[in-house]
Amino acid sequence: MPLSRPSNGLIIAAPSSGCGKTVITLGILKALKLAGHRVASAKVGPDYIDTAYHTVATGRPSYNLDSWAMRPKTLLGLCTSLDECADLIICEGAMGLFDGANSGVGSTADVSALTGWPVILVVDVSGQAASAAAVIQGFVNHRPDIDLLGVIFNRVGGPSHRHSLETATLRVNPEISILGFVPRNESLYLPERHLGLVQVAEQEDFLQWLDTASSTLSIHIDLAQIANLARPRCAGFHPPQTPLPPLGQHIAIADDPAFSFTYNSVLEGWRRQNAEISFFSPLYNEAPAQAADSVYLPGGYPELHAAKLSSNHVFLEGLRAAATKAFIYGECGGYMVLGKTLTDKAGKKYPMANLLPLETTFSDPKLQLGYRRAKTTKATPFGPKGGEFNGHEFHYCRTIGKSPPADALFECEDSTGNSIGQLGMLAGQVAGSFIHLIDRAK
Repeated sequence: MPLSRPSNGLIIAAPSSGCGKTVITLGILKALKLAGHRVASAKVGPDYIDTAYHTVATGRPSYNLDSWAMRPKTLLGLCTSLDECADLIICEGAMGLFDGANSGVGSTADVSALTGWPVILVVDVSGQAASAAAVIQGFVNHRPDIDLLGVIFNRVGGPSHRHSLETATLRVNPEISILGFVPRNESLYLPERHLGLVQVAEQEDFLQWLDTASSTLSIHIDLAQIANLARPRCAGFHPPQTPLPPLGQHIAIADDPAFSFTYNSVLEGWRRQNAEISFFSPLYNEAPAQAADSVYLPGGYPELHAAKLSSNHVFLEGLRAAATKAFIYGECGGYMVLGKTLTDKAGKKYPMANLLPLETTFSDPKLQLGYRRAKTTKATPFGPKGGEFNGHEFHYCRTIGKSPPADALFECEDSTGNSIGQLGMLAGQVAGSFIHLIDRAK
């Protein structure tokens, strides 16, 4: 039976990164689930790690909603997928509410404007009191096409601090809903590393942490009012899309803590095209399925496991055998492993699959970050030459040495449309780049 209307949803945003919106979001998700809501989640922007945390908290898939990298129909199709499994959708924002790509597009506010979901602002008040009211009012007035309906004060001190925040906020804007005052609490912090939070699969005590966060926020936040502020989408229902063409009829996908950066939207799109998907673990020395006609090595943290990957000969020989009959595609970390060597942060060099003339290093790291529009230089399973896709780069790895020439995989532009030249490699049936592909550009 078709749904009668979209599920209610809202966005949890912040004035900047570091305000605690991921912790607040996770605690709210678990608390709402315990309160009996069928709750699902999403994350603005190209973030693999937070969505994995969301999935543990809700027990349901979490989707990235990216208004720069996704076509509107792709983004709204994912909202329909959320509607099908939940009656309440909580979307976590990215960075500050109005921060997006260098082009100015792709912010959390843009997703709010597209969906009609209202915004709750998480404000870190550890260094301010009454001044927070001015911050909130500035965010309320900045864009008329979004509705900022509520605020959660995070890292609040004692009763006098709370009184100052409440008095000043209600004096400036008595219509804003103050949804909670979350005290400073060291037990609510989550460990981080160079690409964001440490992956949830690596944290043995996360379920205990989640219980603590949920019970703490249930005391300090008005969960019923949060649910009441949520609204159905203004855009209605859109069918789910296939963001990327399937790489083959049977796609073997590396899946473990070294290769975990996959988008649910992409994998579900492949399944909708009747592609069979199997998983294997390079870290556990598993080879891709012999029946697979394509292999996908997603990004992750191979640099943290370089010694083990380099010595896992069943995996490496299986990958080399697959290259004789299947299309192999690697993104970022997967791209590094397809190369000749990977040098870790300590300067130790490890041999890799040697399927592409590529050497990479994490010694003297350099950040590469930004959205990319990529046009294929040759025909591949992604389609004919000239196919355009949107994606992003986020890594600290550098290429080194003078390798034998290989065909470039993409011609690329940044988010403002400026050319950044050729990226990636294509050698026979093996291809890869540092770009994480998200959706077709058209």
